[in-house]
Amino acid sequence: MSTLNAMSDSIQTLMLERNDWVPNNPRLPVLVYRDAVSAQASDLAAHLEETFRSHGWPPQWRYGIYDFHHYHTEGHEVLGVASGQARLMIGGPGGQVLDVKAGDVLLLPAGTGHCNLGSSDDFLVVGAYPPGQQADICREAPSEAQLANIDTLSFPQRDPVYGARGGVNRYWLDQR
Repeated sequence: MSTLNAMSDSIQTLMLERNDWVPNNPRLPVLVYRDAVSAQASDLAAHLEETFRSHGWPPQWRYGIYDFHHYHTEGHEVLGVASGQARLMIGGPGGQVLDVKAGDVLLLPAGTGHCNLGSSDDFLVVGAYPPGQQADICREAPSEAQLANIDTLSFPQRDPVYGARGGVNRYWLDQR
């Protein structure tokens, strides 16, 4: 029995403007997949890793989310909540507050600020990036070169959660 839930027609999108020193992404929305993966999976972290890997997003780490505002300029980031729950701020200081729980997935385009405002003791996230990309930790205003990198960073043709039929195809590919 598959633990991947059917794609909802209502993937939540957040289009974020620059917020003080946090660039966010001027072209690509954050994609929020609520209950994308059944929290009843016996090893949800392993299932998230396999799901991301099978769609061309190699998993890189298992950890939480830092409790300070930061963003990445060298990688689009998918975050799969493997256990627990958290309150996150997306978009930098004063940004959007999102409550997430096991089974939720966030797809953050490069430049998107994010911060953990508080989480349960068992909060665990699986992080993945497109091939050749990584998470540089940026905590200051971006340079012109970093802004150019955010604007031109490539991304796979496949969504990390739903493959060819997911949110990347629906919300990102037309922004190339």
